[in-house]
Amino acid sequence: MSDKKFVKLVSTAVPLPIENIDTDQIIPARFLKATTREGFGNNLFADWRKNADGTPKEDFVLNNNTYSGQILVAGKNFGCGSSREHAAWALADYGFKVVVSSFFADIFKNNALNNFILPIQVSDSFLNKIFEAINSNHAINLTIDLENQKIIFDTFSENFDINPYKKTCLINGFDDIDYLLNLKSDILQFEKSI
Repeated sequence: MSDKKFVKLVSTAVPLPIENIDTDQIIPARFLKATTREGFGNNLFADWRKNADGTPKEDFVLNNNTYSGQILVAGKNFGCGSSREHAAWALADYGFKVVVSSFFADIFKNNALNNFILPIQVSDSFLNKIFEAINSNHAINLTIDLENQKIIFDTFSENFDINPYKKTCLINGFDDIDYLLNLKSDILQFEKSI
């Protein structure tokens, strides 16, 4: 629980300026046979990352050592397509804690939050500024301030929205069960009052 807490993150970012990335591109269906969440990161963007013989495609960003970090910056409409939660599992298992885009599919957004990945929706213009900054300086850090709901780099910043319940869960490292257990004394007190 406590290792999942998210208050502030400062990290470099991996740019993926492709629009309409669907969940089958994030984690192809042939890898959905596992029954646990571990190991999905090895197949994140598998068809873009690897040739048919399993060797890495040199031109794909995740195979480029120039880029690293816990933040994925993606084009508009990230996570569209099927509702597979495995897409969030693959991103988390690979090591991403944040995905930034100018639009997310609703089901993907909820799956990400339920798996302690913060999906940050920014304006198209701010997203373009991030891509330009990363292209100019691969080592640039983005600061994600969840408490103040702000993403910052250089002299630029933009606020983002998040469901207040999910914000509380992320800041405290709670899943839905942890959240309820945290309220146990309040619940017991209420039961005594009725």
